[in-house]
Amino acid sequence: MAFQIRKVDYFYTTSANRPGEAYKLLSQLASLGVNLLAFTGVPVGPMRTQLTIFPEDSHQLQAAAHKAGLHLDGPQRALLAQGDDELGALARVHEKLYDESINVYASSGVADGRGSYGYVLYVRPEEFDRAAKALGL
Repeated sequence: MAFQIRKVDYFYTTSANRPGEAYKLLSQLASLGVNLLAFTGVPVGPMRTQLTIFPEDSHQLQAAAHKAGLHLDGPQRALLAQGDDELGALARVHEKLYDESINVYASSGVADGRGSYGYVLYVRPEEFDRAAKALGL
C-alpha cells in the first residue's frame, strides 16, 4: 500500500447558490493558468455556496485572483493524501493521527476509478504541525 501526504493551501469564496457559479470561477481560474489539486463546493445556507480552491501554486492563485478582482479568503492549510485505492487505505491515514490523538474535523475524498484516491484532511490550526509530523512530513 503506497500513499503520499503533502501540505496544501486552500482558499475559499462564497457565491450565490445559482447554476453556473462554480463554472464561472473554475473557467476564470483556468483562463488565468491556475492549476488545481482539488475543489469543493458546499452549501452554507439556502442561498449561498462556499467554493474551496486547492491550488497547485498558492502564489500564482493569489496573483491571478488579484488580477481578476476575485476576493478569496486564505490561505488556510490542509493535508492532501494520495495513494493506491485499496480496502482500508483511509483507515491507515487516520490511524497515524489517532495514534497521536489528533482530531480530523473534516475530510473529503474520492477514488479515481483507476486504482488511486485523493483525500483532503482538515485539522485544527494548532494541531497542524503535529499532524504533519505524525504523517511523516
